[in-house]
Amino acid sequence: MSLHRHNPAELSPPTGFSHAVTASGSRLVLLAGQTSLDRDGKVVGDTLPEQFETALTNLLTALRHAGGSPADLARVTVYATDIADYRRNAPELGRIWRRLAGRDYPAMAVIGVVRLWDEQALVEVDGLAVLE
Repeated sequence: MSLHRHNPAELSPPTGFSHAVTASGSRLVLLAGQTSLDRDGKVVGDTLPEQFETALTNLLTALRHAGGSPADLARVTVYATDIADYRRNAPELGRIWRRLAGRDYPAMAVIGVVRLWDEQALVEVDGLAVLE
């Protein structure tokens, strides 16, 4: 399996994401949206960074159980209920990402939403990985 990240010089330099990712492999892992639910199904964390860390941990746990690792992520979408809060916390969110997932950034998007399935959730993360 191989992922190739493409960041053309003609585009704005990416920070915390790749503009495009090509993948070759034999298995796709489609990762459901994860919020900051604990084992009992309760949203934990009062701040966006706290919830982001738990949601990303949940996503990576599902990926590991499917046989993958953070480097296998080809695409991640983040849904946030407050984009201004997300932008204010972007440096801390980047540090959380690098600590949990490393620096092999997938193609990413952050999308503002009115609310998520769990009303207390501030952020949800889903993804697609390609495995050997």
